[in-house]
Formats: sequence, C-alpha cells, structure tokens
Amino acid sequence: MTETLNLPVLPLDDIVVLPGMVVPVRLADSEARAAIDAAQASGQDQVLLVPRLDGKYAKAGTLGEIEQIGRLPGGAQAAVIRGTARVLIGAGTTGPGAALWVGATVLDETTDNKSAELARDYKALVTTVLERREAWQVIDSVKQVNNPAELADLAGYASYLNNEQKSWLLETPDVSERLTKLVGWVKDHLAELEVSETIQKDVQEGMEKQQREFLLRQQMAAIRKELAELDGKAESEEEDYRARVEAADLPEHVQKAALAEVDKLERTAEQSPEVGWIRTWLDTVLEMPWNERTEDGYDLREARAILDADHAGLDDVKERITEYLAVRRRRADRGLGVVGGRRSGAVLALVGPPGVGKTSLGESVARAMGRKFVRVALGGVRDEAEIRGHRRTYVGALPGRIVRAITEAGSMNPVVLLDEIDKVGADYRGDPTAALLEVLDPAQNHTFRDHYLEVELDLSDVVFLATANVLDSIPAPLLDRMELVQLDGYTEDEKVTIARDHLLPRQLDRAGLSAEEVTIEDSALRLLAGEYTREAGVRQLERSIARVLRKVTAKLALGEDLGSVTIGAGELKSYLGSPKFTPESGERTALPGVATGLAVTGAGGDVLFIEASLADKETGPTGVTLTGQLGDVMKESAQIALSYLRSHGAELGLPVSDLAERNTHIHVPAGAVPKDGPSAGVTMTTALASLLSGRPVRSEVAMTGEVSLTGRVLPIGGVKQKLLAAHRAGLTTILIPARNEPDLEDVPESVLAELTVHPVSDVRQVLDLALEPAQVDARQFAA
Repeated sequence: MTETLNLPVLPLDDIVVLPGMVVPVRLADSEARAAIDAAQASGQDQVLLVPRLDGKYAKAGTLGEIEQIGRLPGGAQAAVIRGTARVLIGAGTTGPGAALWVGATVLDETTDNKSAELARDYKALVTTVLERREAWQVIDSVKQVNNPAELADLAGYASYLNNEQKSWLLETPDVSERLTKLVGWVKDHLAELEVSETIQKDVQEGMEKQQREFLLRQQMAAIRKELAELDGKAESEEEDYRARVEAADLPEHVQKAALAEVDKLERTAEQSPEVGWIRTWLDTVLEMPWNERTEDGYDLREARAILDADHAGLDDVKERITEYLAVRRRRADRGLGVVGGRRSGAVLALVGPPGVGKTSLGESVARAMGRKFVRVALGGVRDEAEIRGHRRTYVGALPGRIVRAITEAGSMNPVVLLDEIDKVGADYRGDPTAALLEVLDPAQNHTFRDHYLEVELDLSDVVFLATANVLDSIPAPLLDRMELVQLDGYTEDEKVTIARDHLLPRQLDRAGLSAEEVTIEDSALRLLAGEYTREAGVRQLERSIARVLRKVTAKLALGEDLGSVTIGAGELKSYLGSPKFTPESGERTALPGVATGLAVTGAGGDVLFIEASLADKETGPTGVTLTGQLGDVMKESAQIALSYLRSHGAELGLPVSDLAERNTHIHVPAGAVPKDGPSAGVTMTTALASLLSGRPVRSEVAMTGEVSLTGRVLPIGGVKQKLLAAHRAGLTTILIPARNEPDLEDVPESVLAELTVHPVSDVRQVLDLALEPAQVDARQFAA
C-alpha cells in the first residue's frame, strides 16, 4: 500500500538527490530557509527535495530527512539532509510557514530476475571507472553494496552523468530499467576515457619528443661551439653557411643575394619551415659552377676528325661547328671573349627525320669542342616552370631544367642538347616555348633569371643544340632565335658506310660476336638499305642488322658449327624473308590516271601516288570527289588542278566536256594516313590530264610543285628530302619547279648523278615530259 505525505518543498537548482545520498544544503536561499523552517515547525523534520531544471519542476522528488543544522567552515548556515525514498509529487496543500506544501506519494521500487545480474555488471563497470581515478576508498564502499536498488542510486554521485540523466533515474521506479540505462552510460563514459587517455598520451609523447629534441640540439650546439673553438671552425650552421658563401668564388651579385639569405637564416627560428627552404636555396647556389669554364679545343682539324669519325655525312653541321670554333679562336686571340657582357655562344636547331643522328650529334659536338655535354629532354613538357623553375614559396620547389643542366655539367659553357623541342606542349600551366624565348636568344640570355634562383645567370657561353623532326609545331618567334641546320636523310652510299663503320660493330658487340666470326658484305648492306628498310635515317637498318646477328647467335647456341659466317645479298632472304620495298612505280603508273608525286613527312621524304577516275555520265552528280584523308590545302590543290584543265583543256587537246558532264574522283593512297601540303598540285593536274588523254605517266618520272590557275608551277620546300626519297624508290626523272633549281646545290652529287632533274615553270612542260606519247584517241579512251 502506497503512503501519502504532506511535505514542504525544497527546490534544488544545481543537483539531483537520489535516495541514499547525504547532501548539505545552504540556507542562504529564502526558499531553502522557508522549507527547513516549515519542516521544523510541523515537527516532522522531513522535506521534499525536488530538482528544478531550466525553471521546471521534475515529476518526482526525494523524501529528505533533516539530520543536522549548523554552519559550514566559511560561516554560512546549512542543513545536512539524507534522501530516504523517491516520491511522486501530487497537488499542493497547506502547511505552516512560508514554504510551498504538496502532497507526495512514496513510489514502490520493483525488481525482477535480471536486477541482480545487471547489478553485478554495473558494479564491475563502476569499479573500473573508480580504478582509473584511483579512488580506492570509494571502491571499497561500492563493493559492500549488494542491494540492486541502492547500487543504482549511487549514480547520484557520478560526475559523468548530467542532471537530466539523474532526474530520469529519480523518476523511474523499475530497478532493472535503471541499471540497464546505467550500464550503457558507463560504457560510453569508459570509451570517452580511453579516447581522452590516448590523446593525452600522444600529446605528452609529442611534448616529450620536442623537449628531448630541443635539449639535444642545445647540447649539440654547445658541443659544436666547443669543437669550433678548438678547430677554428664555424660555431653554428648559419656561420658555416656564411663561411662557405664568403669562401666560394661567386659573382658579386650572387654573393650579395646569398649573404642576405644567410642573414635571414640567422634570424629565423629553427622550427620554422622557412629554414629548410633557405638551406636548400643556399645549397643550390653553392653547387652551381658560377665561374667554372672548360677551355675550348681550337685544333680545327682534330675537331673535324672527331665529327667525321662519329658521323658520316652531315657536312652542314660539321662545317658550322668548325666555323664556330674558328670564330671563337680569333675572338680569343684578339681579346674579344666578352663583348657587352655577352660571350660567343651559339643556338642551332637540327631539323630532320628520325634516325639521322640528331641526338647523338650533340655528344660528338661536345667532344670535338672539348666541352661538357648535357641532354635536356623536352618531349611532352607542358609546364612553364620546368624551364624557368618554381617560385620558392611552393613546397618542393626546384630550379628549372636549364639551371639543373648547368649544375649537372659543372661548367658555365657546356653543350646543352634540347631534345625534341617540337614536342613541347602548352596547357593551363603555361607555355614552355615562351620560357625558351629568353634562353635561346643570344641578345638576352646573358641575364637569364630563373624563378627559383632569382639571380641573373649568364647563358651566353652555352652552345644550345635543339633537335626537331618538323618545324610546323615550333612557334615562329622561337624558330627565329635559332639557326636552322637541315638534316635531310642519308643517301644509299652513306647508309652503307654508316652500317659498315658504325652500326655493324656496335651490334656485333651486343650480340656477343666478333668481326672474325660474322662478316656482312657491302652488297648485303646495300640491299638492306634499299629494299628492306626504305627510310631517311638508319634506325630500321640497325634493327635489321641486329635481327640477322641474333639469328646467327641462335644457331651457334643450338650447337651448329657455322665457322666464319659471311652474309651476302643472296643470303639475306634466309634471315629476313623477302624484301618489303620493291620498285612499284612501273606497275602503279601502267594505266592512265595515275601520277607519281613526292612529299615530305615527319619521317623524311616519301613517294606519293595520286589516282584519278571519271564516272559514267548516267551515274551520280557531276563535280569532284576527294578521298585519302586530305587536308584543306591538298583539297584546294585538287580544285585548282580541275579548274585549270577545264579552262585550258582545249588548248592541250583534252576532252574538257567530260570534266563538266562526269564526276571526277581523286584518291591519294594510303587512305588511313592524313596528308596535307601545297606541293601536290602538279601531280594532281598530271593525273587528270593522263586520264583524259589516255596517255599513261612514264613509270620513271616523279614530280613535285604547286600549280596556279594560269598553269604556272610554283616553288615548294623540301627539295633535298624529296629527291632522296625518289632516289630510294628507284625513280630517275624528277620534275621540280624552276624556282627551286638553286636547292639542287644541297643534294649530294652521288644522288644527282643518278637522277635527271627537269626544272619546269609551266604545266605544259610537265605534261610533255611526264606523259607517254599519244597512241590512242583520247576521247575514245575516256569514254
């Protein structure tokens, strides 16, 4: 049966009192004083302790027994109250004094079978928490409590529970429900304790590490100072840098900038990240060879002998290097090594197809001049900072490739090979070719400023050799700063010489063979160059030689006794199969409407066949169809050729009505290869004229040149490469524009001796020379 009591209310704003707790209550508050006075006046010595949270009274309170009234050590009056039972607050009543009186019903606590088990779990968890706090006396008190209800009410003393949680415990009479909640809350608190302890441990270890590091650095500084006094060396790292800068042979402006950085290093705290940046910058500056230069070798005959030994042909480059050395020698003899702050460097661009020796030529030039050599690969570079360097404010900043090349060479006048300069690209990080404008300008590069170094660097004594396959992708301002040297490929005789003197010995070494064991005759090398590897360079030729030697080595490894192997032209088929490039001009031009043209690609000169045909009058619309992946310029050439024949065909005796009434189709094999350029006009005109006249184009004739609407043959480029390609393909009669006749001086004499070159200025001359004599009626054939 529940008991109902009339009690004065003592509100508590800051704590929640659970049954079994003993708390002191200050009586300075009027409400507390009124409740105590009312309880004493009624003779009960009992009050109702009610939590008041956020200005609202809880639904339940604690019946409190007043055990003692006295004064605290500070002199304030207080009452000691013990909580005895949880009660449910009812309606207000009347009573003596100024306190608020209410009716209260004592709540009966309920337990079940789970209460004892939950009490054991809860006691173990509370003991763990108290052990972490080292509250050993409290642990003993807790262990003596066996009643589950009393154990749950001990949570009123827990500092890790808030008043809302304690108020819920006060309002809940079910002991198992209270213990279940408490087990979860204590587990959460233990998890928080573990995280806090881990963080505190990490922080403490970090602080101890910093303190230990600081102490060791101080001790190290003190030891260094003592040793410095004994050895006469710098006392600190800053003074060491200062001594190194002062002792280094630096230019005046560089030394001034380096000493300013040393001053900054002395003022910067050791923990600052800027210390690392300054040290790296000083190390970079001190590593650079500011005043180191190699002496040029001025023996011109020896220099030319070195170039000739390393490379066959390439006379233009060899003569240019010889001239450069001769000029430097005369300037040195006359005391003109430095004029206006500029030295006598050089900027050459070696342009030519792959495999002609552009890259390897740089190393030979350096040996011939007696200079250091360093190669800078520019293929695929898209970041302007790769050339000029990064600003020092960036993490991981480095000087640009030019500065690193100078450092790597160890001298201020090396030969720097800028390899694949035509493969440089541009994106959102800038245009590297724009940064190269200053590097490759002899009028500016004596004051080159790298973004990382931020001091002037003299590049005017450097010989820059840039290599490229094509000029189209190089910006015009950059191209203007370089002296072009065209490498147009090798003649067949030069290829045989290169294969015999350079490629074969190298591949013999790589195959583990000797010249006594394997001999490849010149006839075999000539067949390899002519019919197995038709190219401008010699890379495929070298691969073919390597393939032959590998097969010989494999036979020896299988135990075959070959003796001394001699490979002639007749034996090549057994090693490499049938030739891949046989003369096909005669077969392709046997029918009217096919003409042989000459073109220049990134791989050198090439032979181009242009085919033309006319559709039947009854099929399809009239006009022109172009196939073969032609660019805009070649399409325009076809339109011009067609327009010329329509307007002048009657003069040439051609059935021009067919061009107006029938569809014209022009095709340029191979269809999968994109083609463009302004030098196919003459070939297209000849193919159409051959088709209309029924006269095939002579099989030994090839031609190049642009055509105008009036029939003029206009000049083109790449004459040397085109004539070399015609020579490789076995063509003997070449038609070129008359205004290109001076370009024949660049063609090797051995090639010109085997070719008949006709300079032409009008399409009529082209047709007279290219077409076979008339044998059938043109109109009958075209129909």
